[in-house]
Order: sequence, then C-alpha cells, then structure tokens
Amino acid sequence: MNQASTIAQRKSRALRWTVGLGLTAMVAVGLVLLFLLTQATSNRDLYERNYKILFDVNVVVASLLLLAIVWIAFRLMKRLQQKKFGSRLLVKLAAVFALAGFAPGVLIYVVSYQFVSRSIESWFDVKVESALSAGLNLGRSTLEALSADLVGKTRAASAQLSDKADASVALPLERARETMGADDLQLWRASGRLVAAAGQSRYQLTPDMPTPQQFRTARDQRTITWIDGLDEGVARGPATARVKVLALVSSMGVGTLGEARYLLAVKALPADLVENAMAVTQANREYQERALAREGLRRMYIGTLTLSLFMAVFGGVLLAVILGNQIARPLLLLADGVREVASGDLSPKASLRGKDELDGLTRSFADMTQQLLEARQAVQTSMEQTNAARANLQTILDNLTAGVLVLEPDGTVSSSNPGATRILKLPLAAYEGKRLSDIDGLKSFGESVQQQFEAFMAHGSERNLDHWQQSFELGNSSIDTNGRPSNTTITLIARGAELPGNQYLLVFDDISEIVSAQRAQAWGEVARRLAHEIKNPLTPIQLSAERLEMKLAGKLGTPEQALLTKSVKTIVDQVDAMKRLVNEFRDYARLPAAELQSLDLNALALEVLNLYAPDHAQVPISTDLDPACPPIQGDPQQLRQVLHNLLQNAQDATTSAGRANPDHPVILKTQWLATAQRVRMSVLDSGLGFPENILKRAFEPYVTTKDKGTGLGLAVVKKIADEHGARVDISNRQQGDQLTGAQVSLSFAVDHAETHRTTQAQQAQTI
Repeated sequence: MNQASTIAQRKSRALRWTVGLGLTAMVAVGLVLLFLLTQATSNRDLYERNYKILFDVNVVVASLLLLAIVWIAFRLMKRLQQKKFGSRLLVKLAAVFALAGFAPGVLIYVVSYQFVSRSIESWFDVKVESALSAGLNLGRSTLEALSADLVGKTRAASAQLSDKADASVALPLERARETMGADDLQLWRASGRLVAAAGQSRYQLTPDMPTPQQFRTARDQRTITWIDGLDEGVARGPATARVKVLALVSSMGVGTLGEARYLLAVKALPADLVENAMAVTQANREYQERALAREGLRRMYIGTLTLSLFMAVFGGVLLAVILGNQIARPLLLLADGVREVASGDLSPKASLRGKDELDGLTRSFADMTQQLLEARQAVQTSMEQTNAARANLQTILDNLTAGVLVLEPDGTVSSSNPGATRILKLPLAAYEGKRLSDIDGLKSFGESVQQQFEAFMAHGSERNLDHWQQSFELGNSSIDTNGRPSNTTITLIARGAELPGNQYLLVFDDISEIVSAQRAQAWGEVARRLAHEIKNPLTPIQLSAERLEMKLAGKLGTPEQALLTKSVKTIVDQVDAMKRLVNEFRDYARLPAAELQSLDLNALALEVLNLYAPDHAQVPISTDLDPACPPIQGDPQQLRQVLHNLLQNAQDATTSAGRANPDHPVILKTQWLATAQRVRMSVLDSGLGFPENILKRAFEPYVTTKDKGTGLGLAVVKKIADEHGARVDISNRQQGDQLTGAQVSLSFAVDHAETHRTTQAQQAQTI
C-alpha cells in the first residue's frame, strides 16, 4: 500500500510541475507578444520592418496553443471512448471551464475586433480613396474610348486592303494611315514577315513585331488592342505611350499560298492624358501601400486578440483538467481498486492522504480491501485444510479393502471407491448415475440393499442403531486369462447408514475367505473328532469279526459257512473304508504348515506325471508346459498332493462322462502371466462339468459330485493353495453352447530372488 501511494504522489507532483511550466510559458509568451505589439504600433517604420516576424510569431504561438487544446480534447475523448471511470466528469468539467473562458473571450474579441477595425479605418480619408478610384476609372474610360475608335478605323482599313496584293499595298496603306490619323500602319504576314509599312516604322530596320500569341488572338477574335508604354511612362517619358490595334485582313485569294495577313495600327496617346493617368496611378499606388500597412496593423491587432482568445480557452481547459483531476483522482483510484477487486486481485491498494471526504473514502476502501484479503487468506487456508482432509479421506477410501458406495434415495450410484470395484469385479465408476439394481449381475444385490434402506428409514424413530447390517451371497461372473467364463460366489457383509444431504452410505466387504476359513476350521474340528471317536471302535470291530470267522470255521454247514465268510468280509471291507475315511479327515485336520522353497513347477509336474504313465492310466494325460515360467515359492510335498488330487478328479470326471479315450485326455497346463507376474497351473478334464450349486461351494469339505467321494479333494487343494498364497479358480469349459468339461487353476507368486539370481548368472555367462 505504501508503494502504491508513493507512485500516486510522484505522478501528482509530475503533473503539477508540468502544469506550472505550461502556465509559465504561456504567460511569458503573452508578455513578449504584448511588448512587441506595443513597440510596433508606436513606431510605424519599426512595425513595417518587423511585421512579418510579429505575424509569424503570432501564428506559431496560436498554432501551438491550438495543438495543445486539440491534444487535451483528444485525450479526454479517448478516455471517454475507453469508458474509463471519471472520463465523463472530466469532459463535463473541461466543457464548463472552457465555456466559462470562451464565452467572455468571444464577446471581448468581437467588440475589440469592431473597435480596431473602425478605429483604423477612421485614420484614412475615405473621400481621397474614392477620388483616386474615380480618377482611375475616368482614365480607363478615356483610354478605352480611344482604343475603340482606333479599332473601328483599323477594321475599315483592313477591309480596304483585303483585295490588295502585297506588291501594290504600299500606297493604299499610306492613304489609310492618313485617313485614320495613326502614327504607323504595318502589314504583317502570320509568319512574322513585314509586307509593308507606313509612317515612322518604315524607316526602322527592325520594327516592333507583334508576338505569336497576339497573332493567334487576332486570328481568333479578328481584332485585338493594347496600350504599350503606359506602365513605363515614368522611366521613358509620357510620349512613348501609344495604343496598338492588330486586325486580321480578310483574304481574297491573293498572297503567298493564302497566308493570313494582319494590319497593325499604332497611335500615340496625348501627353497630358498620359501624364494625368500616371499621376493618378502613382498616387493610388502610394495610397494602397499605406492601406497595406493599415491592413497589416489591423491583422496584427486581430491576431493578438485571437491569440488572447486561444490563451483564455487553453487556460480554461487546463484549469478544468487540473481541478477535474483533483476531483476525479480519488474516484479513479477507487475505480481501479474496485476493478482489481472484481477481478480477484486483493493486493494492497493505494490511498490518498488528503483531509477531504473522497481521500478518506480511498483510505476506507484500502482498509476494506486489506480485510477482504485477510478473510480470503483465511478462507483459502480453510479450503486447503478441507481439501487436504478430503484428499486424506479419498486416499483412505482408495486404499480401503472394503467397498464404499454413496447412493441416492432411489438407489442411484453417486460415487464409489476402488475397493468396491475390486470386490464386485465391475467398473463401478462407469456406472455412476445408474441404479445399483440396474447394473448387470447386481440386480438382486441392489434390490436387497434398497429394501434394507427403505426398512431402515421407515423405522427411523424406533431404531436403536444408526445403521443396518446384513450379509449377502453374490454370484460373480468373470472371464479368466484364457477367455473362459468363471463363475464364483462371494459372501458380502454390508452395512448401511444415512448421510447428510439425503444420501445413503453402503460399506461392504468380501468375507468369502473368512467364511471359507471358518468352514474349513469347522470341518477340521469335525474331522478331528470323527478321527478320534470313530477310529478307536473300528479295530475291535474288525478283530471281532475276524475272530468270529476263525472260531466258527469248520463248525457250520456249507451255506452257513458261506454266509459267515461273506458277512465277515463285508464287515472287514467296510471297516477298511471307514479307516480310509477317518484317515482322510485326519489328514485334512492335521495338514502341516507349508515349507516354502524355490521350486520349478514344470519339473514338479513332469515328476508327478511319471506315476500316470499310459500303461497305468485309463484316461491319458497331455501336457502344455510354458518354458518361460520362472521359479515359484512352494512346498514340493503339498504341491504333489495337489497335483494328485486334481489329476485323479479330472480322470474320474472324464471316465464318469464316458470319454475315457485318447481323444479326450486330461490336460495339465502351465502358463507365465507376465502382466500379473504370476505362474498359472491348470488341469482341464473332459467331464460333465460342475453343477451351479457345486460351483458355489466346491471347496467346502464333503461337497462332491462323486457317488463314493468324500468331497475333501478340492478342500485340501484350497487349503494348500491358501498356505502358498495362491489363488484357486474353478470353472466349466464350454465350446459354444456345449459343455466340454471343467477346469481348475492355481496362480502362484514368482520367486523374485531366485529369478534375479538366475538372470545375473545368465548375464555373467554371456559376458
């Protein structure tokens, strides 16, 4: 604010200096011109010598003042066209002050002009000027009468000579001269050749010849006349003044080639007439010279008055600008400040230190702007904190494993976080503005959520909690890396609450792994108890049956002995089956922790396949192993068990479908997924696939499609996969609309340390 005020004060001082210098120069010029005018009017000779200088100085000063006034008017008009604040006020003030100085100046100018004009005119005798004019007119009339008389006589003489040949024209020419009373008669050809002469000119060797222009004029006008020597009468004497008439002689076919002839008549003017004419002319010339001085003096006075008028107008406009600037400067300062504030600039504003109300208004505006700046800074700080909190909240939402949805009362998705997209495996950001129940695959979920919210809001006054909570099972369809559909079922635990602004908050999480782990733990506990409670009685039962057979052997008849043997065998077989079932439950319950190590999955697959040679397998097994697969972290013993379970299940499913032939082998496939940085192992069969209800619970114990299966195979696979941090996917294989079998896939993380060591070793060998 101090810097802006300093700049404004500097501009004000510069303006005052400029105005002061202009006024000083104007006063100085006025005094100089007044002095020169006084000197010139009191000394006529001095005035006549310096008239041009005085006139030029007046013109220059008047021009400068006029330019200054025009420049000021241009600046005012430019400000007015630019619609700057205060421009109308400045123009109005300039017009008022200019009119205030111009109107009296014009009145004084008109009165002074009339006074000067009449005063100077009274210094000369008007009667003398009239008499001189009358004498000049009388002399002109006399000369014109003499010229007209001579023209008539010359025309008559030219008519008489029209039929005379050049050789015989001398005598008629002399007679015509005597008849006319002329001093000389000359007959000329148009080419400038003198044909004949009468009078004094015939004795001259080179008589005065008319000019070609005079010949042409006489040819066009038939006759011309002029007075020769009258203007030179003072130098050559009055006797030299004469009237000359040149007339065209009509051609009658005589002469050389019909060349035109001209008759020149010369007659001297009377000496007293010439003397009087010259006297009147000289007197009129002297009078006009005096009148010229009178006109110059009059113009000098008028020029000085005009200059005074310009100075008065210039002073009025300058005063208007100064006073208008003093009034408008605070307003202009406020206008600039308001414009800057309107554009968002709340930097410190300049203010004036004067004591009047307008200067105080600028200071108040500067204080108000400072307060606005502080308020905006506080708002910006608050907004930055809000944005930071919002960014933190967004970061938290983006990194939450739980899904978060903001819904409108009608179920429309307003916003979502990446966790919701990950859990539902749908790009929810693309569905914003759409009802949750209208999204493909989420119809039942959306309708259930909407019902929960409606019931929650309907019992608003009666509810004890500020939220509702409910679990949902959601079928999820996805596409695996081979482009095959994969159907899984996820269990969601969802919680809903009301948000300010009449919106709903839905938070949900995928607890499928938790539910699966709980089920696995429950089945493990069941298996442990079954192994404990069932295994102990099995051995006595088997021993008792075998002892009974041994004691009764040979003591019964043949039919009874056969029945006994068959019954004992049945008991022993069933006890063995029970023992195997109990052992499977025991193994599931007591599955040891995985001991992970670097492992080549392809090598492990080939090792397991040695046990499934074509000679020992009803269903052949083919391999599709990706050599680009890097090592993984795995437990070889447990992964062998996984491969055995999957291959046996695949062979059993293919056999059950009646496709146990080389055309429908079981496929063991590995694949390196570079994008996901994982190794995928898949077992594909040609069976009947999994029913929809089995797909949802395939990894739970005792869930199987086999007539004699326990359903622990895939459960053990899932448990071992969890120990390895691997993902298990199960899906049906389809070719068009036909079901061609099932596929179970496991995706393992890469052993990056071993991969790095292998890469370094290969680089070293290359070097």
